[in-house]
Amino acid sequence: MQSGLPLRPARPVPLAPWTTLGLGGDAPVVAPTSLAELLVFLQETTEPFRVLAGGSNLVIGDGPIDETVLRIGPDLAGISVAEHPEYAEISVEAGHPWDAFVAWTVDHGWSGLEALSGIPGSVGATPIQNVGAYGSEVADRLVSVRAWDRFRREIVEIPANECAFSYRHSRFRDDLDRFVILAVTFRLDRCAPGAPVAVPGYAELRRAVGETADGPTLRATVIALRRGKGMVVDAADPDSRSAGSFFTNPIVDAAQLAAVRRRVAYRGIDRATMTIFAGPNVGETTKLSAAWLIERAGFPRGFSLSSGARVSCKHTLALVHAGGGTTGELLALASHLRDGVAAAFGVMLTPEPVFWNCALSGR
Repeated sequence: MQSGLPLRPARPVPLAPWTTLGLGGDAPVVAPTSLAELLVFLQETTEPFRVLAGGSNLVIGDGPIDETVLRIGPDLAGISVAEHPEYAEISVEAGHPWDAFVAWTVDHGWSGLEALSGIPGSVGATPIQNVGAYGSEVADRLVSVRAWDRFRREIVEIPANECAFSYRHSRFRDDLDRFVILAVTFRLDRCAPGAPVAVPGYAELRRAVGETADGPTLRATVIALRRGKGMVVDAADPDSRSAGSFFTNPIVDAAQLAAVRRRVAYRGIDRATMTIFAGPNVGETTKLSAAWLIERAGFPRGFSLSSGARVSCKHTLALVHAGGGTTGELLALASHLRDGVAAAFGVMLTPEPVFWNCALSGR
């Protein structure tokens, strides 16, 4: 790409191959191959555009998109390390594939991201939804985010305490039209080869590996657990053709929890089987399992409304594009699940992915 490149390429291209769902319409795409080219585009562009990176947390509508799509791909990758005696601050360019970066940290003796192994997508996308799994979140290790501020038209460095991180959320998710993330810096601990590290306090992971494990063992265990749920992208696994968890786990207060428990008892379900976690305000809020609610509302694994979309056969939170389907079919299924859970338990599930040119029906 050179200075003066038209904002819109001559011919729109399909976006579906750049998403883990494999769905979506066409759009004109600009794909810089270096940071210098990316900055030229950002400095010269005044018209609206959308940013597409790994496409793992994105649902794109079936129709065409008129705006230019800026592709932050694996060409925009790289790692730099500032070492200290007990830790390192590691800066990673936005297009670097996330799991490749986690593997690099484990291979080089840096600890702190093992529980986030196997997650698809790019490094630059992880702060947007504060990616998390197995008791860990990106926010736990993030130092700062370097981004292009489209309002101020300059590069800014945003420290972690200004990112407004919360459960699967951040200021970047609230303001997708403002920031283009260029790089992310993490602080990781030095770990001698074979030395054990603390396992996050997530029951499923602790049962699988214990309270401590070395980095490679912890990473391998997390990947195995995710693969068993269809949450590791694999061309040979049709259950991995998803956008990951489609709904977040709902967070309720004490009164809402009591109301859910009454509905559970009314439906003849043993309340002892409810899957619950501590909410962000420990003692005041409770995080319910969206997967548990969906299944108990009558939607088992493999449930479908059409041949084009179904609930994963491995994990109830993943909605799978079964091949030959449309985004419209996927959204109809998601709306049906959301409404069914609301009717059964009085809890409204919130979608986790970002939506382009589409939305759930109603409500």
